[in-house]
Amino acid sequence: MMTEDSWVSCVVALGTNLGNREDIAFRALADLAATEGFRVTAASSLHETVALGPDGPNPDAPAYVNQVILLESAWSAEKTLEHFMDIERQHGRERTGEQYADRTLDLDLIVYGDRVSDDPFVTTPHPRAHQRRFVLEPWQEIDPDATLPGHGPISQLLASLPPDPS
Repeated sequence: MMTEDSWVSCVVALGTNLGNREDIAFRALADLAATEGFRVTAASSLHETVALGPDGPNPDAPAYVNQVILLESAWSAEKTLEHFMDIERQHGRERTGEQYADRTLDLDLIVYGDRVSDDPFVTTPHPRAHQRRFVLEPWQEIDPDATLPGHGPISQLLASLPPDPS
């Protein structure tokens, strides 16, 4: 059994661009909250964003709904990610290996405590989070003083990014 001091603060990015996106986001948040060993502490509003493709923004692809969720995990980083992948599968996610594929649900572990690791299964912090407005904006909404380990305050990271295309 995990003790109270062994819970780890996590930042989770949720994205969906297939199906009833708002319903999927709502249900995925409920699934995270219902998972043994997870405690959801905050969730941003939903943000609609242009899909990314290999060459940048792709306005021809279905738009994403993005959200950032703060939670505490009693699990290791690897087990936390496994739980995320289980929830993705429950929502019809099929992993094809294609990096920019449309998806019913994507749950990314952005931050796992202060862990900095380039482990191939679970890299923390997420290697591109500092470049992603769709991660930083909703995160700033619920934790404006947050810092991305190895990169600095999210407010400064966000200010350095170009605006999203309309």
